[in-house]
Amino acid sequence: MTTAASAPVPAAGGRDLPHPAPGEIRLESVLHALSDPMRLRIVRELAVEGDELSCSQFALPVTKSTSTHHFRVLREAGVIRQVYRGTAKMNGLRKDDLDELFPGLLDRVLTAAERQALRLGNG
Repeated sequence: MTTAASAPVPAAGGRDLPHPAPGEIRLESVLHALSDPMRLRIVRELAVEGDELSCSQFALPVTKSTSTHHFRVLREAGVIRQVYRGTAKMNGLRKDDLDELFPGLLDRVLTAAERQALRLGNG
């Protein structure tokens, strides 16, 4: 039986994408999603932007199908929220949900990723 508190949160608009409710977001899923360099790059870009970005605004060095996979993993883990606005699929960081569930985690991961990028010369 699914309760309202644990039911996936639908996105706004005509084409809803499934998202985990805040109570369903698991630490291990979030860490798995953030463990991939491309997914971490997406999250870093969203954090810097501070607003929604469409999938096409990310210049990822992967195929479209691989990019779609990375966005899906992030969405299903509860790291991002994706909604359709017209024909664009918009992506936003679920920072408030993550900060409430895992205080400081996202900020520390983003800080560590920035330090690593600077250390490796690709920041």
